[in-house]
Amino acid sequence: MGTERRYLTLKAFCEELGVAKSTFYDWCAKGRAPRYIKLPNGEIRIRRTDLEAWLESREVAA
Repeated sequence: MGTERRYLTLKAFCEELGVAKSTFYDWCAKGRAPRYIKLPNGEIRIRRTDLEAWLESREVAA
């Protein structure tokens, strides 16, 4: 696999997880989204490290 970006755009995040942007905003409203950065122009960026930590926090032991 090639080098991964340090910051994901909202589009890249949604594509990677296979969810719609509306799902991300729903998660935000419910306090369930990963940490993100809102740029001055309103665009959203998600740190790769924050995404990984968020995913790990949702792991369920079988």
